[in-house]
Amino acid sequence: MRRRTKALTLSLILFVSCGAAVGTAEAADKVKRTAECQGDWLPATPTAPDIMSGRVEFLDLPPVKVGKDVNWRTDPYHNRSWSMVFHSLRWMGRLVAEYESTGQESYLTRATEIAKDWVADNPRRGGPKASSYAWQEHPIALRAPALVCLSKHVNESWLTKSLAEHAAMLSNPRLYEKGHNHGIDQDIALLGIGCRYKREAWSGLAVKRLTETVKLDVDSQGALREQAPRYAIYVHERLKVAMDRIEECGRKVPAEITRRWESLEEFISHSTQPNGFMVPIGDGGADVRPVGYSHSKKNVRVFGNGYVYGRTAWDKPESAFYSIRFGPGLKYHGHEDHLGVTYYAQGRDVLVDVGFHSYENNGYRRWTMSPEAHNTPSVVGARFRGRTATALSKSSIGKDRQSYRLTDRAYGVPRTRSVLVNHDQDVMAVLDTVPKGSRVRNVWHFAPELSTVSDSGGQVVVKDKTGWKATLVQLSMPSCKPVSGLNVVRGQQNPYQGWVSTAYLKRQAAPAVISPASENALLTVVVPGTDKPSVSCSGGKVNLETSKGSVGFRVGGADLS
Repeated sequence: MRRRTKALTLSLILFVSCGAAVGTAEAADKVKRTAECQGDWLPATPTAPDIMSGRVEFLDLPPVKVGKDVNWRTDPYHNRSWSMVFHSLRWMGRLVAEYESTGQESYLTRATEIAKDWVADNPRRGGPKASSYAWQEHPIALRAPALVCLSKHVNESWLTKSLAEHAAMLSNPRLYEKGHNHGIDQDIALLGIGCRYKREAWSGLAVKRLTETVKLDVDSQGALREQAPRYAIYVHERLKVAMDRIEECGRKVPAEITRRWESLEEFISHSTQPNGFMVPIGDGGADVRPVGYSHSKKNVRVFGNGYVYGRTAWDKPESAFYSIRFGPGLKYHGHEDHLGVTYYAQGRDVLVDVGFHSYENNGYRRWTMSPEAHNTPSVVGARFRGRTATALSKSSIGKDRQSYRLTDRAYGVPRTRSVLVNHDQDVMAVLDTVPKGSRVRNVWHFAPELSTVSDSGGQVVVKDKTGWKATLVQLSMPSCKPVSGLNVVRGQQNPYQGWVSTAYLKRQAAPAVISPASENALLTVVVPGTDKPSVSCSGGKVNLETSKGSVGFRVGGADLS
């Protein structure tokens, strides 16, 4: 009897649950899925159940309870990125998308309540409940598509009026971010409103501006001009959305947009290290991992807008990789990293960029953008002149060895850096020179996985947890004498030094090697895989031992070969 009762109970549960599932499926079938509400533009968090329970979660920060009557001035983390996402209302769009998928009316009802409350509390001219973030240019651009999505199911005057107001702001040339990823988002938003309400003036303006912005933001080689390679991923994704929207609107995608969108793949791939993570240049996190981008067979690419990328092979995690920065002065998402290098070898990060932590205007953020947070030379006692352009004045690109010379006047006098990278027998050599009467100093940032083993006689040895070692040797040139007084700093707070930003709002102490001021040129040699490089000089030639054998190179004036 007990078995029968248990079986009957189970049958009833299955009947009820299957009936509910069928009912949900039938309800979903009655709701039309729309291009405006489906796609990758929706955030993964918060989920629809989270929002229905009054909780929102952005940027991997702890969830925040916003309740039914949302306070649009909520700013729990004093984080402008959090506030921007909050006012984008993309999370509201998640509810509409789930309504289309499930047919659950409560999702649409709540989405309508949220949007209507936002419109009421955030008039464009401000008010007692309004937030200062509400009508900034990027939240406008990200919010408009969410409201267009809602308008596919809600036909009410408050929503139509608000979208017209958004279109007016998006059309305003004074607010348009031309040549920037924000401008692309603004054009996607304006195009969406124009197509939704068949307003040719809006949609035509959006396509015209987008074509101009793409030509400014992505150069003819496919390099993004915003000075942070990870934004190339964002721009690539957003341009795909834009092209889809243009076609859905019954228009032809301008050929120049398609061409530059395609060319971004090469830049993204060359900006990616053998371990699969993008090199964290500018406002780019060390945890960004591009997937599925095509590339040519070239192992070395020089992008005229300021990037040199080289590797020994594709699709081999143990291969070597390096980056060098030059080009136009700082703009948009760039850092003061000119003449800076990074170096990956034998399956490991060796020399790294300190990277991106957040957009919050604090001391640590300002330090991460400074020359001291990059592997760069400085002129001691001279004032740094920010936003200075750097020239790549010479390059020699061979299969197993490449060398480059870069120069600028960021400190008022010429500073010149020559970089040589040798493959197979892995070596990176860097020569820093300044005019007579000036003194040069440089800084080197090792990966946080490495710890200092020894520091003496112009030589710093580091190792990881497996016992693998690398050595940095510094010599005064042309005498070739070891530089004494190298200072290894780790986790210093005032001033900041010896840190690496491992992810958004995360940082980890890491060894930074600071040279003493020198009137002579400084030759820095980084040798992965050994703690005994045995560096020696003879007749302008430098010889050393790597983990795979002997290597030699020449020093001539300010050049390495």
